[in-house]
Amino acid sequence: MITVLLADDHAMVRDGLRYILEAAGDIQIIALASNGKEAVAHVLTACPNIAVIDISMPVMDGIEATRQILEICPRTRVITLSMYHTGEYVQRALNAGALGYVLKDAAGTELIEAVRSLHAGKRYFSPQVAKYYP
Repeated sequence: MITVLLADDHAMVRDGLRYILEAAGDIQIIALASNGKEAVAHVLTACPNIAVIDISMPVMDGIEATRQILEICPRTRVITLSMYHTGEYVQRALNAGALGYVLKDAAGTELIEAVRSLHAGKRYFSPQVAKYYP
């Protein structure tokens, strides 16, 4: 079972992503967070295999949350979730330690593929950003 922390500041988005990921059968959501600070706090008690982190959240954004999560639990692999597809945003996420970048307009199956890819030791980028990072 792949354990996942899911952080997004919109409750409906969190609920929808949780439903999609858990329906895959091999993914278990072990923590939900509405901001980066909550995500970091969850990692202090449970070190997930994967953290799916929205890039833009209140209190602490996804970039800083990624840095702190990886300091606490270096084995966690982070997927940045974003509506921004420019190289600047992707590079900021990668510099923070993210190994995946999925756009919010992607199909749910793409996020499942990203989670499985990172769990298998690979990177994953939505097709619109993969051109920057093949």
